Amino acid sequence: MRPRSSISLCKLLSGHPFGRSSKPKSPVLTRPLTNFSNHCSSHHYSKKSHHFYHPSNVVSQPHFRIFQEFRCYSVDTDKEVDRINMKFAEAREEIESAMESKETVYFNEEAECARAAVSEVLEMYQGLLKKLPESERAAIQRAMGLKIEQLKAELEQLNE
Repeated sequence: MRPRSSISLCKLLSGHPFGRSSKPKSPVLTRPLTNFSNHCSSHHYSKKSHHFYHPSNVVSQPHFRIFQEFRCYSVDTDKEVDRINMKFAEAREEIESAMESKETVYFNEEAECARAAVSEVLEMYQGLLKKLPESERAAIQRAMGLKIEQLKAELEQLNE
């Protein structure tokens, strides 16, 4: 911080003691979201050269658009994905348990449990994909496809 600005800051703070304000000072809190998105265009802040940026001026249009599109699917889909992820973890544990019991009398029983768990995960995953529109289906496949393939490969190792 430059010496001049630190002196100005000290004068500002000493002249105004810290206390509660009856009215919020932040324009972000007082504006509706639609005005905020219009305010955040790159056109707005590219013309002005500020040394200290206001938070609403820092957000660029592409970053704001990414924030809006962060969730690609609905809450129900999100819950179903969570259920599949839980079953996925259980299926991996079953496979691991079966691999540990290889060459023991318990292997067949453990392997059968692992196969059942994997088939349940695959059915849930395929069922979810069938219910979704194409855009959401693609997002789910990108997010979960490799995990599902990993599960299939681990099951194949178990069957060998």
